[in-house]
Amino acid sequence: MKTVCLYFQVHQPWRLKVYRFFNIGKDHNYLDDFTNRAIMQKVARQCYLPMNALLLKLIKENKGAFKCSFSITGSAVEQFRAYAPEVLDSFRALAETGCVEFLAETYSHSLASLSSKEDFVEQVKLHTKMIKEEFGKKPVAFRNTELIYSDHIGEMVSELGFKTILAEGARHVMGWKSPNYIYTNSIDNRLRVLLRNYKLSDDIAFRFSNQGWDQYPLTAEKFAQWVAEENGDVMNLFMDYETFGEHQKATTGIFDFMKALPKAILKHNDVCFATVSEAAKSSQPVGVLHCPHVMSWADEERDVTAWLGNELQNEAFSKLYALKDKVKSLKNADFEYVWNFMQTSDHFYYMATKWLSDGDVHSYFNPYGSSYEAFINYMNVLSDFEIEVEKALAAKKSRKKDTASA
Repeated sequence: MKTVCLYFQVHQPWRLKVYRFFNIGKDHNYLDDFTNRAIMQKVARQCYLPMNALLLKLIKENKGAFKCSFSITGSAVEQFRAYAPEVLDSFRALAETGCVEFLAETYSHSLASLSSKEDFVEQVKLHTKMIKEEFGKKPVAFRNTELIYSDHIGEMVSELGFKTILAEGARHVMGWKSPNYIYTNSIDNRLRVLLRNYKLSDDIAFRFSNQGWDQYPLTAEKFAQWVAEENGDVMNLFMDYETFGEHQKATTGIFDFMKALPKAILKHNDVCFATVSEAAKSSQPVGVLHCPHVMSWADEERDVTAWLGNELQNEAFSKLYALKDKVKSLKNADFEYVWNFMQTSDHFYYMATKWLSDGDVHSYFNPYGSSYEAFINYMNVLSDFEIEVEKALAAKKSRKKDTASA
């Protein structure tokens, strides 16, 4: 049997408010509550609620033959709780079907895997705990932020006990190999690697409504035929969940396409749907994936220059992680909370100075007019946060001194 593995990323960052130099030392509320609420409720209305309802209906109609997988970031769950609790309820309803798997990732959708093993492990454990509490099952498969992967990252993930990791089927890594097979990590071959078929995935995520595309309009039957004709064991279709109703508006017919897709695919008797973990077990690995350098699913380069490709991004990233030990030593929930949302990769993407194939998608919710504006705003917030961290450390040291003298 050929396996179709549908996976969706659900993420919304906490957006920072306009924070000027003159706010430093005076204003310690960093988030734009109005924008965060407005965007979350808009996306919930246009994407999360109707798409979750559709998936639940498809699972029931196909009597469990239709399956899919999700990863939901900690910041998205926090916003569901604050602004759209009905979305969280709808995800729980999907979890109860037994046909939907929820994956682990970094809690804050961070770049910790590129900086600090300690912080990466902490973020993953925090996210795993949240998924278990919300959906009743501990995740056994992993998806790193923006499909960032390397041999070393895979090794860290395997050490945490995960059996499967998702990655991009990047051409410069794959060479002549096909993403339509299962591979293993080159350092720890117990970890299975599922690779995104970027062509089929992007046919839905990016090209679906492009009237200039030579395959427009894309129908479920046409897409199902493409899947059936693909060589390989597993077709991994990975995309942002906001594709449905947000990036591809309801008026494009994207919901009708998804409504028809399961039956169109299942008409081919040698094709079935599976969750990520099921897909990883559906056949034996055909080889080892060698990926000594970090790759991702972003831009044509499929590397991490979307987040750490210029001086602005690297300066902000370095200054943030220079505070890590100080924040940890405080053992204060408020400081930990700010530390977490300041790590979110979106802040660094807003500072990007290159915009290629998927720039429009990543800039869709970008609140800044330029990369420099994003950098200045972030650094102003970070400067105030650093001042507050230093004050808290001084106060803690003073208390210890007073206790010792007493």
